[in-house]
Amino acid sequence: MSKPKVVVLGAGYAGLVATRRLTQKLSADEAEIVLINKHNYHYESTWLHEVAAGTINPNQARFMLTDAVNPKRVRLIYDTVTEVNRDEQRVILDNSEVSYDYLVFALGFVSNTFGIPGMDEHAFAITDIDSSRHIAEHIEYQFAQYSTDENKNDDQLTILVGGGGFTGIEFVGELAEKVPELCQKYDIDRSKARIINVEAAPSILPVFDDDLVSYAKKALEDRGVEFRIGAPIKECTEEGFIVGDDKELIKAGTVVWTGGVTGNPVLAKSGYELFKGKVNVGPDLRPEGEENVFILGDCSWTLDQETGRPYPPTGQLATQEGAQVAENIAALINNQPIQDFVYSNKGTVASLGLSDGIGNVLNGNKLRGKSAAAMKKVVDDRSLFLVGGPKVLLKKGKFRPF
Repeated sequence: MSKPKVVVLGAGYAGLVATRRLTQKLSADEAEIVLINKHNYHYESTWLHEVAAGTINPNQARFMLTDAVNPKRVRLIYDTVTEVNRDEQRVILDNSEVSYDYLVFALGFVSNTFGIPGMDEHAFAITDIDSSRHIAEHIEYQFAQYSTDENKNDDQLTILVGGGGFTGIEFVGELAEKVPELCQKYDIDRSKARIINVEAAPSILPVFDDDLVSYAKKALEDRGVEFRIGAPIKECTEEGFIVGDDKELIKAGTVVWTGGVTGNPVLAKSGYELFKGKVNVGPDLRPEGEENVFILGDCSWTLDQETGRPYPPTGQLATQEGAQVAENIAALINNQPIQDFVYSNKGTVASLGLSDGIGNVLNGNKLRGKSAAAMKKVVDDRSLFLVGGPKVLLKKGKFRPF
């Protein structure tokens, strides 16, 4: 009898942790493990806002998969998943097909513009290393071109960011670090360059309480960030955002949308029923009716069994889901009972630039300023260790001073 084949789709937080834990739980004689990923590297998606702002280079936010998993133990396939044939238990790739006995679906997110006209066509989105690098290059190009243009248009130096959630606010925090550097480099008056955050909701950062949100907003405003809160975006054009009922046009040379993400479109192509772009999974992280398929991270809604509401889709959640799925697949292979997923919230920290931040950690203790920024680096380094191991942490850890 052939040994079972476990196929993991995606090398993000959930997929890579699941793969690494599977190699620890199952011997080479017990299972074949296959990891399929579009690229030969993993990137820290919670660092992409730094790449997009140009405050770190792309290589700092990624590492080779072979630094995290042993290719002699895990079969690595670098290809794009197009569909999963659930009836035949086959994964269809651009260049081949792979059968599976157990499947871990962890393909991550794509940008969700919620149908706002023009957003897909005219705005950048922070979705991966390449898109983030492109944003940073575009921003610097705007400053460089402005510095040599005889007929200067100050709108060219405006950076417009749609969405006041985690990514949007951390991004403008990094921009508040980068823009003064660009102004100095290209001999531009700092007052000419604007950073504007637009959010339809009545507040930013909904995961934090009013006290911490007020601190974050003032800290960013003190560094030149402008906020347009309670201003729904009606349309995105080549010139910028059209906002509010009066359809005001906010012009900008760079427009970035950070207002939402949804699960990978392969889910729909594979016949899954979606709710707001994702699949509802049970307490054991399997969708209804599936015995050998687990859906994790940004591809699924995992419900808090006490509140009945989904957990926020964070890297912390995806990492824990990956670890639990490895335990459950090993249990299934060994004919043992599987366990329901129990989320352990370690706290939440948001950066507001290199040396500022806010956070709730250790059962609600609030952090602000440099202490929060330091904790953010601890969180990032812990993530590196959990996802990639000690070798990756030593290579990519954020050991930089303030």
